[in-house]
Amino acid sequence: MNYGPIRIGSLHAPSGTIDDTGRYLGIFNVKEGRDRRGWNDIMSLPRHYWLADDNTLRMAPVPELEGQRFDGVQVPAQEIAANSEQLLEKVSGQAIEIEAVIEPGDAREVGLTVLRSPDGAEQTRISFYASLQDRRANPGWLQIDTSQSSLADDVHGRPPEQGPLAIAADEALHLRIFIDRSIIEVFANDKQCLTLRAGRTARA
Repeated sequence: MNYGPIRIGSLHAPSGTIDDTGRYLGIFNVKEGRDRRGWNDIMSLPRHYWLADDNTLRMAPVPELEGQRFDGVQVPAQEIAANSEQLLEKVSGQAIEIEAVIEPGDAREVGLTVLRSPDGAEQTRISFYASLQDRRANPGWLQIDTSQSSLADDVHGRPPEQGPLAIAADEALHLRIFIDRSIIEVFANDKQCLTLRAGRTARA
């Protein structure tokens, strides 16, 4: 949820409630990532939290968000060679939801690049790093890297946001990525969620 250094962590001021169906819902204030003006923060998406049968914390975006979907695009399954990337020309936009299922196999890193400008000068990398050792004892890591996200002078540089994510060797990586202009929220396997602001300047 918030794994960055304390002074530049991405989230603060959490609020939680239990709704009339018994769900525990949480929402956060997302830090701007620019020079503060005192009024320009933004709220995260509402999240549903629950305990799994093994007493681990689980989290997911509330299903009510699915009512905001329209003009969906489906990309056929494809195999991507190591150390290569595949541009998805039909997938674009600054306010989109991406649902992706990735089978990492033996890969040490898999991921997606989002909010990519046409020339690639601005881009944000979402990655999963598999554990280099026994995955049952050493979880992998989910990461959002905004080091190349913006050419704007007033956007503060910061280390990548990382959070532990344990998945089995034969388990697929299920990502739900929500992008709304500058804000990026990544949910993974109902086990992890990371949020960052990108501050992108490109409009295409």
